[in-house]
Amino acid sequence: MSKFFGPIVQQGYVVPDIHLGIRHWLKRGIGPFFLEKLQNYPAEVDGHSVLVNLSAAFAYSGDQQIEVIQAEDNTNTVYREYLERNPQGGLQHLGFWTNNISDQIIKLEEFESGFLVRQRYGDRHVYLDEVDCPGVMIQLMARDEKTEQLFRIVQEGAENWDGASHPIREIDWSSGWPVSA
Repeated sequence: MSKFFGPIVQQGYVVPDIHLGIRHWLKRGIGPFFLEKLQNYPAEVDGHSVLVNLSAAFAYSGDQQIEVIQAEDNTNTVYREYLERNPQGGLQHLGFWTNNISDQIIKLEEFESGFLVRQRYGDRHVYLDEVDCPGVMIQLMARDEKTEQLFRIVQEGAENWDGASHPIREIDWSSGWPVSA
């Protein structure tokens, strides 16, 4: 467990083709995957405002969430940058819960940890990279009811999955809350 962040709760893989990425995990008995598409989702990348378009799919293996991400356009994001360096895709980030992203960043700065904020989705998610030795990023995820509900839906899906039926399921956010469609 990290002394700065606590236990890892998510492994995030960026891939060039989300369906191939999902199949990789399904062949290993991990699933089902819950798929969502984000269109024109506001973010800040290296201090610049952008609109992110991506597909993300979530599954569980035990208490570890597996996230598979595909950038849907050429917008400058940490996902696109990762694929430019790693065209086959791979482990891009480790995710951790936090109660307050801004407070966590202040603590890291106080410890002179050498982390740089690379991409931020307001106060919900932030990606940090190490300045002197970049590599697998850290994603801090603010605990909120909607994100925790999404995680519960995915985890319950994994616990009740028979290993074959409905391996890919949609997440519907039209109500403002995640619902398995």
